[in-house]
Amino acid sequence: MENNPLLTLKHAYIAQQKNVVLSEVSMDIYPGDFVYLIGNTGSGKSSLLKTLYADLPIMEGEAEVVGFSLKGIKEKDIPFLRRKIGIVFQDFQLLPDRSVRDNLMFVLKATGWKDKAKMEERIRYVLKRVDMETKHLNMPHQLSGGEQQRVSIARALLNDPELILADEPTGNLDPSTSEEIMLLLKEISQSGRAILMATHDYSLILKFPSRTLKCQDGKVFETMQTRL
Repeated sequence: MENNPLLTLKHAYIAQQKNVVLSEVSMDIYPGDFVYLIGNTGSGKSSLLKTLYADLPIMEGEAEVVGFSLKGIKEKDIPFLRRKIGIVFQDFQLLPDRSVRDNLMFVLKATGWKDKAKMEERIRYVLKRVDMETKHLNMPHQLSGGEQQRVSIARALLNDPELILADEPTGNLDPSTSEEIMLLLKEISQSGRAILMATHDYSLILKFPSRTLKCQDGKVFETMQTRL
């Protein structure tokens, strides 16, 4: 395993509309790490994730993600940063008016792919990874929540990201589907990608224990999960 972290924060201050949400945040995440981010609603989990993909600015301190410094990152560099990060949302965020294949094709075109044959090959590959290759012509409304989330994970894998940020990826799913999605994410992290997953679901953390960071009182710290 490489010794260089994919994500480093040092004494970072994270703000939303100039209000500091989290202060003095320091952490390192390495290739292959699977890290949970927990905390109550409003504790800063989503703000932290948004900062990591340059949707919110870092106010003070240092932050480096997949080789990009976030402090004062230029607008023109943000698309290149985001190509190296996969993002999985709670509400899937699939485009409702196009098929699974066309959802993925849209992302490839938006991130600069040009070769049609390579694009089709990449779509087939990521759908196979998430066991959805037979659903490529389905529209999102024809899929279950778990299937939509699998497509969302496939979309996150399109540009072969080094880091995946998952914001409550099981939040809209029933328990057995949540477990399937967790197994898939774990498998992806074992292939060398790092995953930082915000979650409220303590039963999943107990079932799939891993390093856990907690947002509380404006700070982020490592915590041990114990059965309540």
